[in-house]
Amino acid sequence: MTLAGAYGVFLLYSGLALGWQGLGVGPRTRTRRRRPPARDVLTRAGLGDVAPGELAAVMAVLALLGGGGAWGLFGGVLPGALVGLFTATFPVAGARLRRERRLAEAREAWPRMIEEIRLLTSSVGQSIPQALFQVGARGPEEMRPGFESARREWLISTDFARTAAILKDRLADPTADAALETLLIAHEVGGSDVDRRLGALVEDRIADLQGRKDARARQAGVRFARRFVLLVPLGMAFVGLSIGTGRDAYASDAGQAAVLLGLVLLAACWFWAGRLLRLPEEERVFSG
Repeated sequence: MTLAGAYGVFLLYSGLALGWQGLGVGPRTRTRRRRPPARDVLTRAGLGDVAPGELAAVMAVLALLGGGGAWGLFGGVLPGALVGLFTATFPVAGARLRRERRLAEAREAWPRMIEEIRLLTSSVGQSIPQALFQVGARGPEEMRPGFESARREWLISTDFARTAAILKDRLADPTADAALETLLIAHEVGGSDVDRRLGALVEDRIADLQGRKDARARQAGVRFARRFVLLVPLGMAFVGLSIGTGRDAYASDAGQAAVLLGLVLLAACWFWAGRLLRLPEEERVFSG
């Protein structure tokens, strides 16, 4: 009892005088998980150039259109709301697909670009920034604005660390992060080891690219089946309008329950299959 009373006095004193919380003998430390800002989330989704308000407006319009079409087809509020939520995800899904295509093009281009930078710096004798901007000007069309912004920064400040940071932010590509970090270290430290490091980076990027191509080739049939399975239930729903009482059959309690269950299962399988088919993305460990 004496020990419990003394501990209680200690908790009162530490709480009032020191501001400590909890039942421990020291201050409770809170570890907060850093949440990525909204702009980073939109960039990873392929919507880095879209304002959050504009995205919300487009999603709201698609939700109204999809929900209104489902309500006209099934004659129920709940199926309409569910279809509206599903159609509202189309802008994010479409932007994610476009970003995946851009990343795939960048993965295919970077091994060649790194090899050109390696030749220009080792054989021709150009500086690393000059070789980088010269190769970037001949790179894929969607990567050129990022290289142009970085080149302007280099001409103004001649700070290659800041230039590389701007280019990494504009490209938002793990391969670009690794390549630019290697070039940055070589530019600051110097030495003759840059040729070997760039050669090893080219080999690693080629191996990663080939592995992803093989995985995509094996998934081609499954991806087609995923889209086909989405169209079949929708086609059957339209066919049901011409059978018997048509839309009135959906309006009954049993019909609404069946429609709602089918839509829930359809959306769940669609998103679940998409997660299973998604190839693992590389972490941007040098993004800063």
